[in-house]
Amino acid sequence: MRLQKLRIVAVAASLALLAAAPALAQADLNQGQGKAVVTVLSPAGLAPANVGVNQLALKIDGKPTNIADFTPLSNSNAPIQLVVMIDDGARGSLGLQMSDIAHFIATLPPNAQVAVAYMENGRAALAGPLTADHAAAVKELHLPIGGSPGISGSPYFCLSDIANHWPSQDRAVRRVVVMVTDGVDNYEPRYDPEDPYVQAAIQDAVRSRIIVYSIYWRNLGFFDRTGYAAMDGQNLMDQVTQATGGNSYWIGFGNPVSFAPYFQNIDQRLHNQYEIGFVAPIEGRPGVESMKLKATGTGAKVVAPQQVYVGHPAPAQQ
Repeated sequence: MRLQKLRIVAVAASLALLAAAPALAQADLNQGQGKAVVTVLSPAGLAPANVGVNQLALKIDGKPTNIADFTPLSNSNAPIQLVVMIDDGARGSLGLQMSDIAHFIATLPPNAQVAVAYMENGRAALAGPLTADHAAAVKELHLPIGGSPGISGSPYFCLSDIANHWPSQDRAVRRVVVMVTDGVDNYEPRYDPEDPYVQAAIQDAVRSRIIVYSIYWRNLGFFDRTGYAAMDGQNLMDQVTQATGGNSYWIGFGNPVSFAPYFQNIDQRLHNQYEIGFVAPIEGRPGVESMKLKATGTGAKVVAPQQVYVGHPAPAQQ
């Protein structure tokens, strides 16, 4: 009789586990995780203050979210893949800035691979592969084609193209794009903060975990000489860089005298970045969510992407 009771208990326990399995699986499906690169800078360009995870408050999709890890990316174990993307419709006077672009590429840290691409006809045409040979990458630089105004069509098509066809399958590295462009979407020249091509480029860049920096330079054509065009392009590019955790650089509505200060700032940011990891609920399918990171008790400035991709956890290794 006792043996029979034990068998009944065992069967009941097995049934309970089977009933609980779908609920556990559903719980796993409702739990997502994500990673993002954030930049920590001190005032006046000094070395960054130490920021601890206990000084950070994270919200994903407006909801407080626990931070799983906060890892510095300042050594050789934190590789970078960077693409300098130049608008082929840019005015030929961009040649005055080629030495600054070359210097930036040549002096990238040893843990950086770099490639040069040109925005033409809505695509990012790579001049060569990602390489740790920075001198070889410098040789891929040339003046824009300048064949016609707006030859790139839309810099946002080009950003989507490089995001969807990144020249590497390694998703563990930092991905960075530096865009030299006027930011004008020639398919939607009227300023529209909800420009569908801009929004699509943001989604594609965030999904590919790309940090975007932009440097304003006028394109060919009469339209690009107007203040309206400059404001339009600058504001649209600012949306992209803020969404991805990067930065936009311009000086008024004209071309800057030198790119050197901009590249110095980008270099400083690359040397002062952290990877933040988190676990957050997923409502429905994985996708891009809003992100807000706030730091307290420190004078440091924390720059985080405004959007982040939240996906299902990777399957456990058997």
